[in-house]
Amino acid sequence: MFLCAIGLRFAQSKTERERKPTEQVSPAPNAATQNIAAPAKKEDPVFKGLKYRPIGPFRGGRSLTASGIPGDLNTYYFGSTGGGVWKSTDGAMTWTSLFDKEAVGSIGSLAVSPSEPNIVYVGTGEACIRGNISHGDGVYRTLDGGKTWKNVGLRDTRAIGKLIVHPRNPDIVYVAALGHPFGPNAERGIFRTVDGGKTWEKVLYKDENTGGIDIA
Repeated sequence: MFLCAIGLRFAQSKTERERKPTEQVSPAPNAATQNIAAPAKKEDPVFKGLKYRPIGPFRGGRSLTASGIPGDLNTYYFGSTGGGVWKSTDGAMTWTSLFDKEAVGSIGSLAVSPSEPNIVYVGTGEACIRGNISHGDGVYRTLDGGKTWKNVGLRDTRAIGKLIVHPRNPDIVYVAALGHPFGPNAERGIFRTVDGGKTWEKVLYKDENTGGIDIA
C-alpha cells in the first residue's frame, strides 16, 4: 500500500511537468486512491455507547491477567503482579482478596475451568521482565472458587506467562513457563498435566536458556 501510493505520486509529478501550468490533473481512480478516499467503517451500534471505566480492585497494583466465567456476568477473577488473586461476585462493585495466606503474591496468569467454574488455576511469577519483578513458586489450584488453594507443582519455574484449561476436562492444563528470569534453569518451556497437577510432562523444550511466555 505504501509503495503504491508513492508510485502514484511520482506519476502525477511527471505529468504535471509536461502540461501547462493552468491545466489541472485528476488522476484516474485506482486501488490506492480508492482505499485512501474510502470512508471509515461505521462503528457497530451495539458497542457505540460503551465506555471504559475503572472497576478496581483499587490499589490492586499492576496486572497481567484477569478472567470471567462464561454465562456469569457478575463473577470475575483478577491477578496482580504483587497483590495475589482477587475475586468479585457482584459485577466488580466489590473485590475480595483470595491469596493472602499463600507464600507468593506475584500472579503471571490465571484461568477458570470452562466446564467447572469453581476450579481455577493460577501460575505464579510474572513473565513480563522488568527491574523490580518478584518470582513465583509454581502453579496453584482451587476447587472451591478460591476459598482454599493448593500448590500443584512446577515450583522452580519462577515465572509463568500463560496457562490454559481444557474446555471439557478441568484436569488437563497447559502451562507456558518462562523459568528463571535472569539465568538458566531446566524447569522451563511448555508443560502439560492430565491429572490436575499431580504430574507434569514437558511437551516443548529447547534448552535451559529458552522459556515459554504464551500458549493458545
